[in-house]
Amino acid sequence: MEHLLLWVGFNLFILLLLALDLGVFERRPHAIRIREALALTCFWVVLALLFNLVVYFWRGQRIALQFLTAYLVEKSLSVDNIFVFLLIFSYFAVPTKFQHRILFWGIVAALAMRGLFIVAGVALLRQFAWLTYVFGVFLLVLAVKLAAGKERQIHPERNPVLTILRRFLPVSRPLEEGRFFVRQDGRRLVTPLFVVLVVVETTDVVFAVDSVPAVLAISNDPFIVYSSNVFAILGLRALYFALAGIMGRFHRLHYGLSVILAFIGVKMLLARHYEMPEVLALGVIVVILVVSVVASILRPLEKPAASPSPAHEGPSG
Repeated sequence: MEHLLLWVGFNLFILLLLALDLGVFERRPHAIRIREALALTCFWVVLALLFNLVVYFWRGQRIALQFLTAYLVEKSLSVDNIFVFLLIFSYFAVPTKFQHRILFWGIVAALAMRGLFIVAGVALLRQFAWLTYVFGVFLLVLAVKLAAGKERQIHPERNPVLTILRRFLPVSRPLEEGRFFVRQDGRRLVTPLFVVLVVVETTDVVFAVDSVPAVLAISNDPFIVYSSNVFAILGLRALYFALAGIMGRFHRLHYGLSVILAFIGVKMLLARHYEMPEVLALGVIVVILVVSVVASILRPLEKPAASPSPAHEGPSG
């Protein structure tokens, strides 16, 4: 009963935060300025650290370090999502003032999806211990692909869900001022914003497949894994608007992320033979991130990375 109350209480708290976000920040569609985005990013980070403090006094130092490490890994991997969001919004030519709304509802759905992935992953690892090695190898393969620049090649126009929507659902032409559904001539139509929302959400499945195994390598406690994912995802929208304009400056970050995935993969492969101290794992991840960011700043690209340009084809096709 206590375990059930913990999950119910935590999710009610998250729903309260989402209601606050929807009722205050999203009450009037507007373009999020960098100053506002940075303030919101700080708010979500501080909130996560305060929750980590609660975990420290409730479950002890070891579990608190697991939460912090999992949160940092998920937050780091989510930075890579930002470029994909930029690509999707550029392809569909979504005005900045509507992007926050799409990300809000996309993240609401992503929270539910991540919860299912985490519960299933933990159950599988407990039932079939050999899957630890499968996940470890999987993370090593992802690390190599990310370092080679082969990962995260997302093509919105090839999204199969987009093809299905175009074929079976009538899509209105105008954006309809941020609405997802509209009624025209007695018919209920989906708007281009709804199409973009579906593309964003289905794309998140790719990131969930990558990030959930990485976090499961840090902790097998479903609540710690889920709560760290939740706090990282909740702050993703604000982080998107804070970093969207300067993503090109962190051109070496993907190398750092690939090393982190490789490190976690090795950690997972050795887990049954060597239990790495949480402090050491956290320290290694922090050092890798700092080095990749500093290297990006000290050795900037000679030419700025070109921003993805909007395609001529719209979502209604």
